[in-house]
Amino acid sequence: MNKKIGAYGAVVNFVAVFCFALSMLFGFDYGSYFSSMFIAFSFVLMMCGYAYFAPKEAKLAGYVSIAFSAIYTAIILLVYFAQLTTVRLNDLTQQAAVLLDFQQCGLLFNYDLLGYAVMSLATFFAGLTIKPQTKMDKWLKYLLIVHGVFFISCLVFPIIGLFKADSPTWIGVAVLEFWCLYFCPISILSFLHFLHCKE
Repeated sequence: MNKKIGAYGAVVNFVAVFCFALSMLFGFDYGSYFSSMFIAFSFVLMMCGYAYFAPKEAKLAGYVSIAFSAIYTAIILLVYFAQLTTVRLNDLTQQAAVLLDFQQCGLLFNYDLLGYAVMSLATFFAGLTIKPQTKMDKWLKYLLIVHGVFFISCLVFPIIGLFKADSPTWIGVAVLEFWCLYFCPISILSFLHFLHCKE
């Protein structure tokens, strides 16, 4: 059952990332918000799987990845649930929209980037739990650890005010599509990794 939970989490994660990528390509904002919530849900299952199957000497790294994944998920769910409910269903004042509307690159947009910064830390520590036995596991470990580099940009860019509401939309879409292309192999390799784990 334990490896099934990790494997199912990886499958849902892949589907959610794929749907997110499609939603971004077609400019369907609410589709991207909804799929992002399922990226978060499934990500927790994956990180718990890494912690459970981690060798004894890497258990602490696994626990750290769970803690960071929980923080990431809490932030992301608050951001996108607000977009799907409060922002979508209400006529916000201009000041409220600046703070709450994701498209305005305000408070919740910055929280979103903070969430993905924390997600990057979670993947970094998850990568430390893998003791590669196969070439696929080596690639998975490498991809997870290198994904941790996103922590720096996701943390620093909002602080220096890089993103503005009037920035060209295609830049943000291109960055997110690149992230999807990067993360889909992590989901696939995670699925294969969990299938081969021994209970």
